[in-house]
Amino acid sequence: MLKELLSEKNYLPILTHGDGTPVTRKTWEKRRGELRRLLETYAYGKTPAVDVTVRAAGTVRGFYTCAGKCTEERVTLVYTTPNGEGSFPVQIFTPTAVPHPPVILHIAFGEAPHCYIPVEEIVERGWALAVLDYAAVVNDRGHGDFSDGVAAHFGTTAARAKDEWGKIGMWAFAASRVLDYLIAARPGLNTERCAVIGHSRLGKTALWCGALDPRFFAVISNNSGYGGAASSKHGAGERITDFLKAGSWDWFCEAFKDYADREDDKPYDQSFLLSLIAPRYLLVGSAELDSHADPASEFLTTLHASPVWELLGERGLVTPDELPKPGAYLGEGSILYHYRRGTHYLSREDWAAYLDFLDSKR
Repeated sequence: MLKELLSEKNYLPILTHGDGTPVTRKTWEKRRGELRRLLETYAYGKTPAVDVTVRAAGTVRGFYTCAGKCTEERVTLVYTTPNGEGSFPVQIFTPTAVPHPPVILHIAFGEAPHCYIPVEEIVERGWALAVLDYAAVVNDRGHGDFSDGVAAHFGTTAARAKDEWGKIGMWAFAASRVLDYLIAARPGLNTERCAVIGHSRLGKTALWCGALDPRFFAVISNNSGYGGAASSKHGAGERITDFLKAGSWDWFCEAFKDYADREDDKPYDQSFLLSLIAPRYLLVGSAELDSHADPASEFLTTLHASPVWELLGERGLVTPDELPKPGAYLGEGSILYHYRRGTHYLSREDWAAYLDFLDSKR
């Protein structure tokens, strides 16, 4: 059944080079470069290729929270750019009873406490948690407002080149700077086991961040939809015209707009993005009533990318030969697909599924 569904979708081939030759394990890195360039050119834009240093300033240390189960710190990270220094804050929650804990970096819609961030449950499971408020990196006012944060420091304006980065790239850039800091300055954390997670537009961001930065051992996309885990082609959810109407086209590069009303002509697809995570762990979550994110497409795109893991010697998505039903937890391989009831939300049910999977891999 699933093979027939994928055939009907006619997704672009992943394991065929641009010159038509088949991809082998030895030539995967070449193909990986081709896929990344397509995504940079037509979807997310190119992250500036400059050396960046990060340092901490204004650290507030040491108060206990969650009934003493963890310590909370707020650290201001200062990063260098061609136009001077920029900064943004990050919260770090470290469990008190776990030596050298692994880390989850949450690209989030605000600081904790927040309804999407169950700090106590996360630290109880033995994970440290770093929370990055995306709006502190660059605004999300839409309509090409690049007037502050990372955008201003890198000289990005509304008059962008076709392949100049958008805000997804900027939020992903900041997440990698958080990891720079954790690796360099936090030896008490197990940064070799650092996962990155985001929901909705920040699920798109987590995927792009993980695609660009191989230091993340796992990448988690929750309800990321179009521009995230859901296919750009033959989908039933959002379309480019929805982003144009909302003004959120500036999450992407300018060339993204060129395929409005002709998504099926794109030279790339979101399975390309997912495949860039291989052979690391990929966790994709969907919700039954989240029609804008097109959960069926999120599943099929993940399935279409799965052979890359197999090419690289890992098990990909292990699934029965049927579309998953709500409540599905498909986590036997290196890919988890989690499908719950309900709407567009990052819930404790989602967190429990992701933590179960991560706990089995650390």
